[in-house]
Amino acid sequence: MVCPVLRTQLQSSIIGLARMDRQIEPEWLDELPADDSRAIRSRRDLRRVNALMGNARVIAAASREAFRDGPPKQIVDLGAGDGTLMLRVARRLFPRWRNVEVALVDQHAIVSAETCRQFETLSWRVKAIEANVLDWLARLSISQVDLIAANLFLHHFPESSLARLMQLAAEWTNCFIACEPRRCTAAQRASRWLWLIGCNQVTCHDAVASVRAGFNGKELSALWPRNGAWQLQEKAAGWFSHCFIAQRLRGRRTSDV
Repeated sequence: MVCPVLRTQLQSSIIGLARMDRQIEPEWLDELPADDSRAIRSRRDLRRVNALMGNARVIAAASREAFRDGPPKQIVDLGAGDGTLMLRVARRLFPRWRNVEVALVDQHAIVSAETCRQFETLSWRVKAIEANVLDWLARLSISQVDLIAANLFLHHFPESSLARLMQLAAEWTNCFIACEPRRCTAAQRASRWLWLIGCNQVTCHDAVASVRAGFNGKELSALWPRNGAWQLQEKAAGWFSHCFIAQRLRGRRTSDV
């Protein structure tokens, strides 16, 4: 049990950080060539960081709740990286979710053949797409995507670009789920100690930058387009993550935030 004095100090720290503006700065991993040894090591670090944050569990739980009547047929993972986070999500949803088609969209083509094979063992069909996410969404030619997901991706964008991304996503899907860094004192402090678990310099730098660019409160809900009827959920998830869910409602005229 947390003593009252410590609880008050923690709450004050969190509130103080929440009032800070988002600070977006370049992350080193985005600027390194995909085959750079430091980038390869950092992506391996990110798998551990995602596991510590529990992001696969958060996205899987939100997806299961959103599709209680049956699994989606098509999923798009924006900023999918090497695809291993979505693979963890798929494993959590298997065996109820089968015959799912997932598109892994990222600016770098780094999804391995082994990762694709592991998706196939779960009866998921995977397509890796190398593209700028905003450009790809703007020229998407299919009629509809059941679910668009993003993990540790939205925080890279300033509000103007993020609003554009959300507008495009809302045009193509009835459900959008994102798991992002939470801009809070606990996450800020934890991000400075990742070297203790062996993370390299790139990961340690980017983790601090990610928290500064992260989200809290209803910041993502405020950017979601208001055209149509949407149910919006935005909340803290675990110690360090921030979860946003937008689901289109039928027969409703206003968003429920």
